[in-house]
Parts: sequence; C-alpha cells; structure tokens
Amino acid sequence: MDRTEPRLELTVADGVATLVISNPAKRNAMTAAMWRSVPELLAGPAADASVRVLVLTGAGETFCAGADISSLRDPAGAPQELAVAAEEALAAFPRPTLASVRGYCVGGGSQLAAACDLRFAEEGASFGVTPARLGIVYPASSTRRLVALTGPATAKHLLFSGELIGAQRALRTGLVDEVLPAGELDERVEAYARVLVSRSQLTQAAAKEFAAGREGRDAHWADQARRSGDTAEGVAAFLERRAPRFTWPSQG
Repeated sequence: MDRTEPRLELTVADGVATLVISNPAKRNAMTAAMWRSVPELLAGPAADASVRVLVLTGAGETFCAGADISSLRDPAGAPQELAVAAEEALAAFPRPTLASVRGYCVGGGSQLAAACDLRFAEEGASFGVTPARLGIVYPASSTRRLVALTGPATAKHLLFSGELIGAQRALRTGLVDEVLPAGELDERVEAYARVLVSRSQLTQAAAKEFAAGREGRDAHWADQARRSGDTAEGVAAFLERRAPRFTWPSQG
C-alpha cells in the first residue's frame, strides 16, 4: 500500500480499536472514499464484543483538516450526506469513543470529533467549524450535536464566523474535555482507554444510551443488571479489594 494515499487505518489491540485518519498531503482531509468507508470500518469492531473502546485520531501532527475541498467541485465527489453518515455511524458506536486531537481539527474533522463521546486535545490544537467560509449549510444533526456540547452562543460563534479557536477556549466551552501538554496526549488517551476497558460495559452502555436522550428503557437496563451479575461482582470486588471481573455482555 502507498502510505501517502488517503486512507483510514483500523487496528485492534487489547480491547481498544484505533481508527487513524491519514491523508498526509492535505492535513488528513477526508476524501469521498474516506467518508464512505467510515460506517463499513466501524461495523467490524462494533460487532466484536472483545472491543471495549474506540479511539479516533489523525496520523502525524494533525487530526483532520476537514473535507477535501477539491472533491466538492466534482459532481461525483463527496456529497454532504456521506459526511453525515460517517458522523452518525461514529455517534452510534456501541462502546465509548475517544477523539485524540493534535494540530488542526477543522470542518469535517470537528464534525467527527464532536460525534465521539469524549475529546482529548494537545496544547496547540486548533478547532473550527467552517461552512460559512464556503457557503455550505451545516447539517441540522451536526448543528444540534455542536449545540449540545458547547451551548448555543459558542455554536453560533463557530458557525457564523468560521474562526478557529485554541485548545484552552475549546476546553472552556465544552468542545474539548481535557487538554494535555505537548508530548503527553498519547499516553493519557492510552491510559484512559485502559481504565474504560476495566470498567463495566453494562454501566457504559446504559449511560451512553441515556445520555443520548433515549427514554423508556430503564426497566430494560434494570433487567440487564439483574441478569448479568455485574452489580454483585462489582460490590464483591470492592469489598475483597480486587479488580472486578465483569461479564456483560455474556461471551457465551
């Protein structure tokens, strides 16, 4: 494979799936083919019960500079629907998702990062939502997701102006959850992923569903808790001062 070709790379190790955006010639901009491949690539780890966490990051020193603008001039290029489908597939991933951001996280890059459950950024990272620079109408679903993270005023600022903001401002407004000094991002994300791998998938799955606003499933999750034995195992492990051995979902 030509390592300079635009691509997405998926690896799985020790319960953590890592999806890397790579388009080195264009600061990891997403081509039509890259957008199209996201749902397909995510389907594998989503169906693999051994995968406990997904990390999304960019190759090299940048996360993603958005959509490859040259594709927007091509009638056969990437329609906005492809980006939305990729974003929704990421948001629907059944286990925790982490965006690990350094460098530029702009346009479609911010769209993807916002679809993750949590965002970790390195000092010096830049964030922007830039459709106003191109005369593009940002999708309603993406706008709602941005508003949910940052509040209406910051979302409007980003969308109205297309200006970039730094990591600290992104942290203050809720667009980012943690900012790390240079050189510490990878270590922190890896350590946090390891924490999530050790925790109850039952708790995580229910919390993710509730946080997304899905209602009327309290009884379902209470039944899952009773059937799984995770609560009893968690309490026993705490009292016995050992690591818990959670079993939901059943591997049998």
